[in-house]
Parts: sequence; C-alpha cells; structure tokens
Amino acid sequence: MIMELVDTHTHLNDAKFAEDIPETIERAQKAGVTRLINMGDTLASSELAVDLAEKYEGLYAGVGIHPEEAIEMTSREDDILAGWSDMPHVVAIGEIGLDYYWEKDAERRELQRRIFVRQLHLARDLHMPVCIHDRDAHGDTLAILKNEGKGIRGVLHCFSGSYEMAKELIRMGWYLGVDGPLTFKNAAKLPEIVKAMPMERLLVETDAPYMAPVPMRGKRNEPAYVRFVAEKVAELRGMSLEEVAEQTTRNAVELYGL
Repeated sequence: MIMELVDTHTHLNDAKFAEDIPETIERAQKAGVTRLINMGDTLASSELAVDLAEKYEGLYAGVGIHPEEAIEMTSREDDILAGWSDMPHVVAIGEIGLDYYWEKDAERRELQRRIFVRQLHLARDLHMPVCIHDRDAHGDTLAILKNEGKGIRGVLHCFSGSYEMAKELIRMGWYLGVDGPLTFKNAAKLPEIVKAMPMERLLVETDAPYMAPVPMRGKRNEPAYVRFVAEKVAELRGMSLEEVAEQTTRNAVELYGL
C-alpha cells in the first residue's frame, strides 16, 4: 500500500509561492502528499485558492476572511463566499477565527468576533465545515464555538490552546490540526495533547509557507514537509508513520469530504 498524506492547511496563494506552484505540488505528491487544502484569508486570496483548485489535481480550497484581514461583512461578501462554496473543489469556509496576538485594539477585536460569528452562521447555512484560526484568543474562541457553533463541524487549525481546551473541543466534536510547532523544542504542552487525544480527531498540516517543521526550520515551508509533522506524531504515540498517515488521511476525508 502506498502511503498517502493530506496537508489540510496550506497557503499556495501566498506570494512566496508565486514562482513555483506546479513544482511545489509535484514535490508534495512525490513525498506522498496526494491532496492539499489551500486556505483563503481575504476575498482575493480565496478567489485565487478557488482558481488554483480548478487548475491542479489534488488541490482543494477553503474560502473565508481571516481575522487579521477583518472587514465589515455585508450580504455581498456572504453571497460571494456562498457562490464559491457550490464549486466541487471548495471544501471549507476558512480560514476564519480570532487573532489577538497581532490585534490589540478593542474595536478591531470586536469586528473580528462579529465576522467570525457571521461566517460560522454562513457555514451552517451552507452545510460546510470550517477551519478556525485561534491565536491568543482561546477564551473568546471557545465561548463563541459553544454559543454559535452548534451543528457545525471543523478544525482548530495550528492548535495552541491548553489540554483542558483540547478536551472540551474534542468533546464538542471538533478536530485539532497540528503543524511545524509540534516539532519545535519549545513545543510546550502540545506534544502531551497529541499523545493523549483520540487519533480520530487529529489532522496534520503545514500552514506553508510559514513555520517549517524541524529539520526544515528556517526555510520556506511547503506541503511536502507535512511528512515531518506526521513523523513527530508517530514518534510521540509509538505508531508507525504509515498508521498515522492512514488515520489522519481518513480524518481529512471524513471532515472535508475529499
């Protein structure tokens, strides 16, 4: 059996890939990464993600407005996102959520919360899973998901919350995504969470071009490197790489209907 991995979160629409998207996808496929989910963070990058997904085999798209790019959404934005969600290679509303690391202004944080809730409601109406960004906003993210996330499925991408938060999210039916930081020396509590959580709720991802895993740290990250994240999961859990690949691929297919 050929080992298959899915990079469930990448940004090939980033300018850092402008020169070599076909080669990047080819390197991923040679490394056993047969499917990639390319996340949008603005309307423009979401449109590019949709275009790339139509062009390349094995490439899928998420469409949404990232908290760092928060704008006051209207029915126009809703309609654009809804229109894309009908397309066969669009599999998620994402990347959406909260980012308090970069945003300190109270009014801008309130705008982030507003459009996060709006896009959650849109995803529910469209029967689409969501990909959630949560950076230094764990309390508000969890509260919003408890109050507004009923009937929605999705993943907390690049999970950085506590063990208690992880248990609560898994109890609520959410997936957790792990990427390069799992391999870092300062990974803190994340390895313990990955050891203890049910494998049926784990996704592997790169967030390329950011946060390349060890041994590629410091380089431009790319989807082929999701293998190093899967290897770290295997090491932590005492599993083979093939077992981790099989289960996390099954999880990706289950969540995103690939």
